[in-house]
Amino acid sequence: MSSKKRHATVIGVPLDYGASKKGASGGPAAVRRANLVEGLEALDLEVTDAGDLPVPKVAVAAKGKLKNGAAILKVCQNLEKQAYEAVANGSVPITLGGDHSLAVGSVSGVARAFRDKGRKIGLIWVDAHADINTPDSSPTGNVHGMPLAHLLGMGHKDFARLGGFSPKIDPRNIVLVGIRDVDRAEAVNIRKSGIRVFSMQEIDRYGMGVVTEQAIDMASDGTAGFHLSFDIDVVDPGNAPGTGTVKRGGLTYRESHLLMELCADSERMVGLDLVEVNPLEDTQNATAVLASELIASAMGKNIY
Repeated sequence: MSSKKRHATVIGVPLDYGASKKGASGGPAAVRRANLVEGLEALDLEVTDAGDLPVPKVAVAAKGKLKNGAAILKVCQNLEKQAYEAVANGSVPITLGGDHSLAVGSVSGVARAFRDKGRKIGLIWVDAHADINTPDSSPTGNVHGMPLAHLLGMGHKDFARLGGFSPKIDPRNIVLVGIRDVDRAEAVNIRKSGIRVFSMQEIDRYGMGVVTEQAIDMASDGTAGFHLSFDIDVVDPGNAPGTGTVKRGGLTYRESHLLMELCADSERMVGLDLVEVNPLEDTQNATAVLASELIASAMGKNIY
């Protein structure tokens, strides 16, 4: 067995231009203050904190099909390069949001790094929402509701072609977990794409353990591993109030940790996003603390 330490690279993305409610830009700082790096180092991980990516200052758009698209694209382009470099150097990129629009950059960078090795990756998308609207189908124009569509090659071409190829992930290796709020157009896009969905109803029926194990199997089938993109709004607001789009009936504290623990046990996770932590909506930093704890679980923290 190799004694070489595992390496993780923490990348902060203080971006909230993709959401209607502002405040997720404070997420990376809040999660770091919740002892994120110290917790990871306690797992005998070698951790590089790459700091925060710069976010252009813009006059935030109130209207449009792709609100603040140019600024968000610039951030995603920079994140794509940084995530690519982390994987190329043998590290697992851990991206702290910031709103979920950033995942176009993080997932694209990880996918490109493995594509250069002749491999593909899977994607486990854990979220209360499907995030598979296009600019034409979105009722709001908010880009944080579009990243999965862009990763599948739908929507705006500049986002869809980020990193020079599209789609980033084979739909057969994409699994949505925990969704409970889907727009009508998104339901159509899900059916057309052929991606697998485990809604909250299926989690209630079959249990988090069974659902997670199946998600890992699907995302890992024929791939080098999977990227895990976790939106904190998938957790019930009783445990995670600090996010911009709360909806009752989400994952429990233990269900959330079990998902992360099983992903760690699989040893197949090659990248991680933890997004949509909004300190302005939080209660005594509870959501940021939970986010930090969940990242530790995903990176291998066990009870004993």
